[in-house]
Amino acid sequence: MKKIILTLFSLIAIQALTFGQQEVKTNDGKTIFLYEDGTWLYADSIPLLNIKATAITKLELPKTNSKDKIITHTGYSLLYNELHEQANWVAYELTKEETNKLFERTDKFIPDPKVKTGTASDKDYEGSGYDRGHLAPASDMGWSATTMAESFYYSNMSPQVPSFNRGIWKKLEELVRTWAIENNTVSVVTGPILTEGLGTIGPNKVSIPNYYYKVVLDYSEPSIKGIGFILPNNGSKEPLQYYALSIDSLEKISGINFFPLLQDDQEELIEKTLCIKCWSWKNAKTTSEKNEKKATESVQCNGITKAGGRCKNKTLNLSGYCYHHEGQINSDNTRPNIGEIKSYSNAPEKSRATSVQCSGTTKSGNRCKRMTTSSSGRCYQH
Repeated sequence: MKKIILTLFSLIAIQALTFGQQEVKTNDGKTIFLYEDGTWLYADSIPLLNIKATAITKLELPKTNSKDKIITHTGYSLLYNELHEQANWVAYELTKEETNKLFERTDKFIPDPKVKTGTASDKDYEGSGYDRGHLAPASDMGWSATTMAESFYYSNMSPQVPSFNRGIWKKLEELVRTWAIENNTVSVVTGPILTEGLGTIGPNKVSIPNYYYKVVLDYSEPSIKGIGFILPNNGSKEPLQYYALSIDSLEKISGINFFPLLQDDQEELIEKTLCIKCWSWKNAKTTSEKNEKKATESVQCNGITKAGGRCKNKTLNLSGYCYHHEGQINSDNTRPNIGEIKSYSNAPEKSRATSVQCSGTTKSGNRCKRMTTSSSGRCYQH
């Protein structure tokens, strides 16, 4: 498509992403994207790509060097960075069927047994003020007990600011599940931007990334398309579109070659194209969420607040927990059967003879004040 010299238009606002992409609005309210050479394109003027899809195994895997060792789990693959004690990238295919969560979160964070050099541990995050942020989301891995357990490997974690992890990053994860539902299958690659001089946490010196990226490819006809995102590791109220950029631009920033198994002409066309209107931007509920039954009368939530008291919210959820405390559903007597995930832990959890103060960290970054008899040293919330 022909580009037109920018000076033909009077511009009234410029919103620049930290890397590469510049979003500009004209006097009539239309949005365009600036290029480094001073030319531009309308953001929504790019048509759907006329590409014929072919069967490609492991399409989601980025290009790697011969010395790189890809670690493969049931639901995702990763390339581990020992220097930064986290993954360079995590890649997986997400289908519409896999968005239906059959197994609840285990919240059992454990070292990855396939990383022979060792991964981060509980001690690295203790008191750090950072969340153990999933790269491959647990909600994308709820289709089997194995994939759910594997999603809590420390190789899949990265230190994220709580307002980022629980805010805009979560919204992006939910949006990707929506795209999997709408397009039947998407290929996803996600990870931190790892550079020299990053701050660290814990005895293993886990690097704290300043930015995270996510790349999504819909390689199914007739609407084949791809999109990238790069977001700062901070809370944000900006719409997700603000952080969108072409895959080509993200490759320059990250140094990673995404989707190298595509035919060269297809890869070039898909990765240089950014079509905002080709994607939906409202989250859809999964089939399991749509079919979730509600109680006929509201009851008081069974959840426990930060202060240690019972939540006073009313809920119609059959679980007896309001949306604030749904993460507690599998705690105590209702937690998953240890036998289902015993191959991913050293031994079933035992109780202490005496209670100790929980070693978990609260949302505010302080040590939890609850007492626990768990051998892990953590209460049921942590």
